[in-house]
Amino acid sequence: MLLNIAAVITLAVTQQTDTTVPVRPGMRLDVDNFGGEVVVKAWNQNSVRVQATHSSRDRIDVEVGASTVSVKAESRRGIAQMVEYQISAPAWMNLNLHGVSTDIEVDGAQGAVTAETVNGEVKCRGGSGQVSLKSVQGAVRLQNAKGHVDVYSVSEGLTLENVSGDISAETVSGDISLEGIESASVEVSTVSGDVTYEGSIKDGAHYRFATHNGDVTVGIPERTNVTVSVATFNGDFDSSFPVSVTNTTKHRFSFTLGSGSGRLELETFNGDIRLRRPGQLHDKHHDDQEDH
Repeated sequence: MLLNIAAVITLAVTQQTDTTVPVRPGMRLDVDNFGGEVVVKAWNQNSVRVQATHSSRDRIDVEVGASTVSVKAESRRGIAQMVEYQISAPAWMNLNLHGVSTDIEVDGAQGAVTAETVNGEVKCRGGSGQVSLKSVQGAVRLQNAKGHVDVYSVSEGLTLENVSGDISAETVSGDISLEGIESASVEVSTVSGDVTYEGSIKDGAHYRFATHNGDVTVGIPERTNVTVSVATFNGDFDSSFPVSVTNTTKHRFSFTLGSGSGRLELETFNGDIRLRRPGQLHDKHHDDQEDH
């Protein structure tokens, strides 16, 4: 029994690492973590500070190369199992963050961001250029980003707020919510979950929102020029403003708003499709009246 207690105490011993290295514009930060968390916050210094909490058996390696700063942990027994990173990096620095059982958070980035984990949440405030956020078993949230955006999850939902640029958002089991979007190309799909979109619908642009088992709710700004195609196999269609339906088949129909120069595709197999004016997407009173 005493041996077991001693083993527990040994495993519980933690150590702090605090390392700062200089960087120059154009360099990238690479972080690879098996378990724990990776938090990267932007600051206005041309240096990277790595603060890590880890087992006394682990060693944190911060290597500065010609174009990258690489951060990883090594253990006397192979892979370090649990490391908590708090990293400060220049706002301009591109980020490449990977984990297995790891939560990843980015705050204030102004460069490209890649953040991928297997079991954990991904949260990012900022990012421009290429922004790719992925988790297998965790929710993904992106705010205040611009560029080419790709967000993905398997078993949780996706949330995008105040994002501009081309957007691809896909999950298998979870809701997808997009608000404050400025884009000419949006592709959104989930197998089991609701889809909500409030943002721009530009002339000549293409938007697609699809779910197999859930509702699709889209905000349509005034004076929108778009051709809308609707497909719902086991659900209802409702619009808070009048539309003139044409090209009707059993489960599909289409209509045009304004000149119809843009394309908007709405599809669900088992759910309702709703069109709302901006600001009405969360109007529960209207939806309650519709249900009755």
